[in-house]
Amino acid sequence: MEDNRTPGPEDIRRGADAGSPDAPTDVTQTFGHDSDLSFVPFGADLNEAEIEAIGALPSQAALLLVRSGPTAGARYLLDTDVTTVGRHPEADIFFDDVTVSRRHAEITRDGASFEIVDQRSLNGTYVNGERVDRASLVNGAEVRIGKFRLNFFVSPADLPLHAEG
Repeated sequence: MEDNRTPGPEDIRRGADAGSPDAPTDVTQTFGHDSDLSFVPFGADLNEAEIEAIGALPSQAALLLVRSGPTAGARYLLDTDVTTVGRHPEADIFFDDVTVSRRHAEITRDGASFEIVDQRSLNGTYVNGERVDRASLVNGAEVRIGKFRLNFFVSPADLPLHAEG
């Protein structure tokens, strides 16, 4: 069957496949006007398993808890200097959803401090309801990547460092 439609901005082709009509497209959908991007923080409604997981974190580690989105309830350990987040299958945190860019963000660690850096994603990266290019992550912060809302928690051993810094 022949595709007679006019190519649009959603028909992004990369590299050697750019001229091939059969090449896969790389599409990130943007949020519509009716999408809820308002910031309504989650309460401290952690379940017992989440509290135990946070309590068991070693120093210089953190945990991301997915609070809403297709993988709600998932937990991601942050224990390396750089953690990639995106829709690319090789991302350290893989979110298989069209509202997430292939290389959406990176979370970097310096000692016991963590920072999120947007990688020029289409829908942006939000921390506590504010769109950011780069932001420090503090205990309990809410991160939004595409339709995913996550909470960030540091190791209890590092809390005194976060309270001062």
